[in-house]
Parts: sequence; C-alpha cells; structure tokens
Amino acid sequence: MPRKITVSLPDPTLREYLTPHPDVTVLEWDLTGAPPLPRIDIVVQPYMGSTEVLRSLAQVETGLVQSQSIGYDGVADSLPPGRVFANAAGVHETSTAELTLALILASQREFPRLLQNQQQGRWETRPTASLADRRVLIVGYGGVGKAIEDRILPFETTVTRVASKARDDERGHVHGIDELHTLLPEHDIVIVGVPLSDSTRHLIDDRFLAAMPDGALLVNVARGPVADTDALVKHTGSGRIRAALDVTDPEPLPHDHPLWRTPASSSARTWAGRARPCARGWGNSCNGRSS
Repeated sequence: MPRKITVSLPDPTLREYLTPHPDVTVLEWDLTGAPPLPRIDIVVQPYMGSTEVLRSLAQVETGLVQSQSIGYDGVADSLPPGRVFANAAGVHETSTAELTLALILASQREFPRLLQNQQQGRWETRPTASLADRRVLIVGYGGVGKAIEDRILPFETTVTRVASKARDDERGHVHGIDELHTLLPEHDIVIVGVPLSDSTRHLIDDRFLAAMPDGALLVNVARGPVADTDALVKHTGSGRIRAALDVTDPEPLPHDHPLWRTPASSSARTWAGRARPCARGWGNSCNGRSS
C-alpha cells in the first residue's frame, strides 16, 4: 500500500493548477498561526514576503519545504535545523528572461517617454538606440542567465558571460567574477542576475557603476540589495548611465525615494553610439522618427 502524503499550500490560488493523486491530501497553511497537522510531508512556502515566516516550521514535522522562488537568501537564518529545503530552480527562467528583454527594449527605445508623449498628445522627433549591435554583459550565468542569452542573441548582439568561476562550455568561454571590472567598460548593456549572498551584496557599487561607459544600461533582475542604492541614485541621477530595475532596496520603494525621480529610462547614449545602427541603414533608428 502506498503511503498517503500531505501537502500544504499557502493560498487557494495554487489549487487551481493541481489535480491531486488520491493518496495526496492538500491543505492550506500560509505558515501563520498553528499548523493544521503535526506533520506535513511537503510545505509550500508563500511566494512573497520575508523568510522569517519559515520559523513557524518549528511547530510541525516536515519532509520537504518547497519555495516558489529561485532565490534562497535569508533561508538559512530562518529555517529550523534539520529541514530539507528546495528552491524553484527551473520555474522562473522563462518569465525572468522575458522581463529582462522587455526592460531592455523599453529602455533602448525609450517607451516611457513615448507613452508620456501619447498621453500628452505631443509629437516628438528624436532618435532612440537599438538593441542590435550592442555588447551585452550577463553577470550571473545560471539557468536565468542562459535563458536571457537565448533571447538576446537573436537580436544580433554580442554577449559576454560572467559566472562565479571561469570555465568553458559548449557555447564558449565563461569569465570569472574576478574579471568583472575589466569587462564592464567594454559593454553597452549589463544584466545582473546573481543570487544574493555575502559576496554579491552591493556587487553593483560605486566602482561597478563608474566602470560602465557613458550611456550604458544596467538591468538588475537579481535582488534589490545586490545594488548599493545610494550609488545607483548617484550614477543614474547624473544621467551618465541608465537603469532598468525589477528590484530595489528597500522594497517597496517609498513614494518619495529619489530613485523614482532619476532619469533612468531616458537615453544618454552619445551620437557616436547611435552611429552603429545608422551605418547599417536602419531607418527609424536614425531618422529621428520615434513618436
């Protein structure tokens, strides 16, 4: 006889995607309040919120604690000892890569400005930057980094990859993180998708941002504290570089935070940078018709 197992979900939404086996009992528990049973075989952690909620597992025996996120920062500090924890590697790669591409295209083609023009009924002729021919640096080359690369390469970009250690794979060379500051000045777009740890906290600091060339675009799809917010405000606020951020520190970002008011989505690219797509004869990248 197979042993029946119990699974707890943090909210009823996830039930819509499940067709439980007859030997699986599905419960709802968001890790607040008393657990519904003294033992739950698989506990699914809430998607959003602090990892502090994992401390509630001290009240219940568990077989597996399943996260809905790729990141695991803060888990070791809150998870009771002796528990098995799994992150959601393989789940979010596609959506994160799509978001990254959307952020880049919106920034290069200045969609926020175009939307504002539409809302204000203003016709403006001004060139925007292409994605084609750009040199892209991917910092963090795991599942997400590879998914981003798969979507960036068809746009006729040149991609450089950086991981914690240098290695070679079937796609070519992967640089080590120790080479990062020599690579930054050579790239137009820098995508950061590293996990948050002691070694990556404030990886994007004043030195990192100062090494990026004028007009470059930073895309952070990692964790907010991977970037030093003060340094980010300084460098984007001057208009020297741009940023497209999926995450911030703090979160949520207060309504009066200076990061809201930085010209992060405007194009600071020089005409020399714009000359590359123009040399290819691409009309709308060069003729000023961006409205």
